[in-house]
Amino acid sequence: MSVTLQIWRQAAADKPGHFVEYKATNCNPNMSFLEMLDVVNDDLEKRGEDPIAFAHDCREGICGTCSLVIDGKPHGPHEGIASCQTYMRSFEDGAVITVEPYRAKPFPVIKDLITDRSAFDKIQQAGGFISIRTGAAQDANALPIPKQDADLAMDAAACIGCGACVAACKNAAAMLFVSAKVSQFALLPQGQPERDTRVLNMVAKMDELGFGNCTNQYECSAACPKLISHDFIGRMNRDYIAATFRAACKDKPAASTGGA
Repeated sequence: MSVTLQIWRQAAADKPGHFVEYKATNCNPNMSFLEMLDVVNDDLEKRGEDPIAFAHDCREGICGTCSLVIDGKPHGPHEGIASCQTYMRSFEDGAVITVEPYRAKPFPVIKDLITDRSAFDKIQQAGGFISIRTGAAQDANALPIPKQDADLAMDAAACIGCGACVAACKNAAAMLFVSAKVSQFALLPQGQPERDTRVLNMVAKMDELGFGNCTNQYECSAACPKLISHDFIGRMNRDYIAATFRAACKDKPAASTGGA
């Protein structure tokens, strides 16, 4: 099969970008989308042209690095699948496929299809951790956890931080990512000591970095390759309101009356 690619090319963050057309011929329908890009890059290098820059790592839908917008949809045409798990058999022979980077102010383009998503790392560093000792693997059953809570925590922890939720949202909101990272700890006993500071700090950092507000359109969960539920956003909002209330109501130190 053969396809025509409209690829976004941009030399650097401070350079203008534009779409360039490439032909991908003799594609095996069973090759992945990234393997097809590898073949196109091999041809470009043979002609002495600059290859298309795109990010990838595991190519197994685990790392979230392969973040592409394919035909206007983050990660491509399928549901619950990352770009690296999209195969050429998903497209018609002779199809015209548009490939571009994530479009969001907090994700500036580095080159071509690669964006800087370190903003997610900064949000995680603001509170996405626990500081208490939890023991080793053999201690896992020392603290019983209701199955429903454990299952929900695991669902939230499935987030791979790819940024598809931001790219799909018209407001470039990071609420699905942040709510998943908040909830995976808030649902477990080990995450309770820092529960309030975690949600307050991570939401504050999200706002500081320029992500937009959630308007409940749910494009985020529709584009998520791990099918993270938007229900976590509601859970985080409730935690945030409660944490804000508790922070405002904390007793202030009693004023000193002085002494002789």
